[in-house]
This record gives sequence, structure tokens and C-alpha cells, in this order.
Amino acid sequence: MKKYLTLVLLFIASLIAFAPTSYAQAKKYESWNAIVDEMDEILNDAYDIYFMTDAERAKARVNEAYFGFYEKHGVERAVMSYISGKRGTDTEYQFAKIKRLMTNGAPNKVVRAEIDTILKMLHQDANELDGKKESGWRVLFASFIIIFREGLEAILVIAAISAYLVRSGNIAMLKVVYMSAVVAVFASILAAIALYTVFDISGANQEIIEGVAMLLATIVLFFISNWMFSKAEAEVWKSYVEGKVQTAVSSGSCLALGFAAFLAVFREGAETILFYQAMITEAKEHIHMVWYGLVIGTIVLAIIFVVIRFGTMKLPIRPFFIGTSILMYIMAIAFAGGGVKELQEADIITVTPVDFVHSIEVLGIYPTIETLLPQVVMVFIVLVSVMYYKFQCNHKNKKW
Repeated sequence: MKKYLTLVLLFIASLIAFAPTSYAQAKKYESWNAIVDEMDEILNDAYDIYFMTDAERAKARVNEAYFGFYEKHGVERAVMSYISGKRGTDTEYQFAKIKRLMTNGAPNKVVRAEIDTILKMLHQDANELDGKKESGWRVLFASFIIIFREGLEAILVIAAISAYLVRSGNIAMLKVVYMSAVVAVFASILAAIALYTVFDISGANQEIIEGVAMLLATIVLFFISNWMFSKAEAEVWKSYVEGKVQTAVSSGSCLALGFAAFLAVFREGAETILFYQAMITEAKEHIHMVWYGLVIGTIVLAIIFVVIRFGTMKLPIRPFFIGTSILMYIMAIAFAGGGVKELQEADIITVTPVDFVHSIEVLGIYPTIETLLPQVVMVFIVLVSVMYYKFQCNHKNKKW
């Protein structure tokens, strides 16, 4: 727990140190409508270019509206914090839909209709954001939502791994997990600085970094989930039935656990810092509420960590291990959907909408074939893995 508090303090210190940066200097608009008005001009220009049969240049203009304004000037963050995460996701996919139509050579009137749709969405959001009086409580709530939303998945992963290590008698390995998380905080700070200062990495490159990190986390978490599930069954057959604890963990598993903790923190760390950086710039007289929201969110996450880390200790061995592995399976499946979504935003993976599916951000479920397909495949693999370990368990039980 002490290591976790150290991580939090480092995170808060990084926000204070990194607040006065180029983002604040780039902020030059007096209202959200001012930003959207400029996006309006760019998107209409994109249509005019498409009308002149230059699809590639038209898509470049759409990307300029998305990466250069919607993301860079904080519209995405404001929509997700003050309106809803679903609205932010819907808007992102509307941008992707327009580019897909341009790539496929859709009729002009179809592209025009979709551009009109996104302009209506953007202006509605801008009006709502400008109409909201910047009260202290609203700033506090938005700050809380940022740290809670971005930190929840990391806390779930770290708490589940920590609880497992303690329960399985591998307390010494906790240091690897906690130190990996601390290293990820420093890596996040460096990445955040690089994104907007040193290397000026932005737009599609940022999405690619986040997407690759999430997909790597998917693979690692799936590996750990299988390991936990199989170990739970083995202990039921052998040592745990007799109250014994196995204390040895392979070096490969140790590395995987540390890597999982690192990815869980790093994959959203830099973006979280940039979100708070923007909020600090905009908060003005309510800046203290930003810190209050951050502190409250951190406390809530710490409580979740404690509940999982210590509250599950009284559960019977087999349900505890199986429950922990199921949580990791769910996180892996969610990361698979989220990773593909980030690569879609970077135009690396195409977007094929599925109209009857609604976004569930916490589970990484998004309304496209490309995000759903790997999740369906992973669910199938999980079921096969569970059946395989069940078969092994039954087979060994017969021998006993």
C-alpha cells in the first residue's frame, strides 16, 4: 500500500511540475463555439475538396479538424468530462465514418449528409459546454471523473495481481508489481512531455502509441489469466486442500506480472496528465477544485484497491483464484476492444459500423466489427481454455 501511495504522490507532483507547458500557449479560443466554428470551416472545406474528386486531401482536412482541434484544443476531453463518454465515442466514430465514405468513393450527397451530422453534433456540444456555468462543483466532478475513469482499469489490474500474490504466498513479488507501476508513472510523465514539447508527437501517432500499449496489455493479461486459472485448479487438487501454500513463481511469470502492472498504468498515464494539464489551464478561479477532484478520485481508487487487495482474503482459495482470473480475462477483453479503437482513430484499422451495438466504454465495447471481432475471438479462446483446465482437473481427480 505504501508503494501505491508513493505512486499517487509522484503522479500529483508531475501534474504540478508539468502544468505550464505548450498546451496552455496553444489555447487561444475564448469559447468552445469558437473552436467548433473553425472546425466547421475545415470540414466544409473537406467536402468541397472531396467534391472536386480529391479524396486523400479531403481526408487530410478531416484529420486536421479531428486531431488539430477536437483533440488538441480539449473538445474531446470536455465532452467526455462534462457531457458523457458515449458522446465522445460517437463523435470520434462519426469522424471515422466520414473518412471511410471518402475512401470508398461514396456519392457526394452521402458525404455531405454525414458532414452535416457531425457539424450538428459539434455545435450542440459546444452550445451545451458554453451554456454550462463553470461552477466549482462542476470542475470538481469533471476532475474526479477523469482520474476515476482513467485510473480504474489500472487499479483493478494491480489490485487483482497483488491479492493473488499475497494469497499464493508470493509476497516478495509485490515489490516487482509496485515498482513497475512507479516506473510507469515516470514513463507517463516523459511521454506526456514528449507528446507536446520534445518530439511534438500528436494526432495519429499518439493514438498508435495508446493502441499498441493496450493490445500488448491484452496479451499479457490473457497470459496471466490462464496462469491464475490453471494454478487455482492445481492447488485444489494438491496443496491447498491440505492448507499448504506454494511459494515459487517462475521468473517468466514474474516478468509478466511486472509488465502487466507497467502497461496498466502507462497506457493511460500520459493522456491523464495532459487532460489535467488542460483542465488546470481552463479552471481559472476554480483551480483548487481540480485538485480536490483529483484527491477524491484518488481516494476512491485507493478504497477499491484496498477492498480487492484485502477484502477478498477471506474467500475460499478456489473461488478467490477463479474470481481473480475472471477479472483479468474481462480486463484483457476490454483492452482488446479499446486498443483496436485507438488504432481506428489513427486510421491504421478500418471502421465498419454495427448499428445495433451501443458503446460500453468500461468494457471496451464499441459499435464496429473491427473492435467486436477480436473480443468475440478472445471469449471463444477463454471458453476453450476453461474447458481445457476443467478437463485436466477431472482427469487428475480420477487418478487420485
